[in-house]
Amino acid sequence: MIDLPPVGVGGAAFGNLYGPVPDAVAEDILAAAWAAGLRYFDTAPHYGLGMSEERLGALLAQRPREEYVLSTKVGRLLEPNPDHVPGELDTENGFWVPTTRRRVVDLSPAGIRASLTASLERLGLDRVDVAYLHDPEEYPRADAHAAVRTLIELREEGLVAAIGAGAKDVEVLVDLVRGAAPTGGQGGHGIDLVMVAGRYTLLEQPAWPELVPACAEHGVGIVNVGVFNSGLLARPRVAPDAHYEYGPAPAAIVERANAIAAICARFGVDLPTAAVHFGRRARGVVNATFGLSSAAEVRQLADRLTTDVDDRLWAALVAEGLLPDGVVAP
Repeated sequence: MIDLPPVGVGGAAFGNLYGPVPDAVAEDILAAAWAAGLRYFDTAPHYGLGMSEERLGALLAQRPREEYVLSTKVGRLLEPNPDHVPGELDTENGFWVPTTRRRVVDLSPAGIRASLTASLERLGLDRVDVAYLHDPEEYPRADAHAAVRTLIELREEGLVAAIGAGAKDVEVLVDLVRGAAPTGGQGGHGIDLVMVAGRYTLLEQPAWPELVPACAEHGVGIVNVGVFNSGLLARPRVAPDAHYEYGPAPAAIVERANAIAAICARFGVDLPTAAVHFGRRARGVVNATFGLSSAAEVRQLADRLTTDVDDRLWAALVAEGLLPDGVVAP
């Protein structure tokens, strides 16, 4: 089992997520992350139709390979797009990149292997440390299990050190942990990691009842991502027009977030800082990875990570019914 650094950098911004990210800005993000001691980087072919892998690979090529951990994802191959219209961008998927390539789902053994090989070519590297099955909730369950079996083979062949699955859907992750880890993940025959997106946060913890115990039982580590719930927890107070799950936040969600923020304020910590610390300290979490779109955001994250948070905050949130008891590790 791989030993992940406790905090990581998500690679979507390197693929022009939500708008153009100039090369200089991408370089500054990486430089600031490195200066802050962040040594885990996650990317995927999906991010910017390969741009994230290409950029991140070029930037990391300037750093010693043994000093960082890198993950990418499988499940989507990139092929030339014969229907590309000049000037057309991949904004439907959130990326400001030309649609000269297209995503093709292929979970066959050959497709999984081809995906990893193509990622290595874009990254300019001879290995990645972790390979995740990307968005298994989008595929038939039997196909997802078959893809995981191919990942297990890749790990056994020494082509990756660890394998996992990344999803917003807790149910499919529970299924993969239990179904693909008959003797335990770390050092056993199943997956090593699950990347949980937006389902194990200060606002809501649907991963807590089943996924966290399943991971503990099978020795699977949790990589926590999306801890700001699509930006809802990224400000000290939540605006009435805040977004949640890519749409307007329901009034009840805004009310809950502001109730949490009020208790945080009583303990001298703002909502985003508490969200960062929860994301790291939630039980079973081995790493929290953050999407960062500027060097300033990297430095802000570093400041939040070093801010002291009174442990009585978690007890107060439990007492108010805003956190389940025992969810924050001591």
